[in-house]
Amino acid sequence: MLLNQPANPAENGAASPAGDDVVIDVTTRSFMKDVVEESRQRPVLVDFWAPWCGPCKQLTPIIEKVVRAAKGKIRLAKMNTDEHPAVAQQLGIQSLPTVYAFVNGQPIDGFMGAQPETQVQALVDRLVAAAGGGDIAEVVASGEAALAEGDLAGAAEIFTAVLAEEPANVKAIAGLARTQLSGGNVEDAKATLALAPETAANDAGIAAVRAAIELEEAAAGLGDVRELEARVAANALDHQARFDLALALNARGLREEAADHLLAIVRKDRTWNEDGARKQLVQLFEAWGPTDEHTIAGRRRLSSILFA
Repeated sequence: MLLNQPANPAENGAASPAGDDVVIDVTTRSFMKDVVEESRQRPVLVDFWAPWCGPCKQLTPIIEKVVRAAKGKIRLAKMNTDEHPAVAQQLGIQSLPTVYAFVNGQPIDGFMGAQPETQVQALVDRLVAAAGGGDIAEVVASGEAALAEGDLAGAAEIFTAVLAEEPANVKAIAGLARTQLSGGNVEDAKATLALAPETAANDAGIAAVRAAIELEEAAAGLGDVRELEARVAANALDHQARFDLALALNARGLREEAADHLLAIVRKDRTWNEDGARKQLVQLFEAWGPTDEHTIAGRRRLSSILFA
């Protein structure tokens, strides 16, 4: 939406509560004090908006929510460009909404257009972590949440920001490696895991990513799933084909189906390939994590077979 759209006087942005130091309205006159100088103490987001801008009305409440959740570690300054166009013009802003992040008196980051909450959260977490004003555990948790929602870019930014502050943070190393692996970057994930200190070799998160990488590499040369399925259909006792099919299905995210095939081998012939099917199941459980629903169900089913 271009800045030269006519303003609608009937649509005015809601003013911030009186005395609010976290979310404020800023003018050209107050910009130096409320944004530039304040950014030397904590990061400041500037939300450039206008009353006629529809996407602005969607974005501003999201930014306010995320900033307030940071509990004073970052400020949001809202600038109505219809009433105060000078700063936006100096920054070369051509469309709304546009958000700039100021740190130490300089604009260092930001975005244009309405963004989902996960993207806004990623920016705020990155800024707070870089400023050293955040609870690292909370920032890592937000990275985990972004990863769970499929926001790989946001998760990577958060974990990277944490590692810039704490290079040996094991949870952030594991999180970044999982993010890279989810994006298909196996070599990057392996390089990230190599950053983990030796004392973290047996950390559950590190071990889970390592197992997931090994599974990904093992599945790479297994061939077409349909061919493996045909081999199993032709011979139910072709345990190698069933084993390979389980790995291939897991690589495609079909965890329940992968477990089904490995459990079928254990049920038919526990000793096959030196207990290979059970060992592979254990590695799957490790890669999926102890709280994954498929791990829980799979362990239960495996126990019922082994101790029947």
